[in-house]
Amino acid sequence: MTKVMKVGEKGQVVIPKELRELLRINPHDEVIISLRNGKITIVPKPKKYSEYMRGLGKELWKEIDAAQYVEKERETWEKKPDSTNS
Repeated sequence: MTKVMKVGEKGQVVIPKELRELLRINPHDEVIISLRNGKITIVPKPKKYSEYMRGLGKELWKEIDAAQYVEKERETWEKKPDSTNS
């Protein structure tokens, strides 16, 4: 859904009622405004940030087996530094 809105003199933008209802944004609720790649997104502030953070960055793991990656990392923790290079 796309809506055109005017920016007021103080930089304020009114979120249309239809969108507020769809997003369940009520008076006095807080929203998160983000800027990425020249685009602004507005989302309701979550009640719990753990829910908001869930899934962020998942595109980074598309072609990586997370379990394998973690196992390789753990292997590096167990290796002792080579004392001959001191």
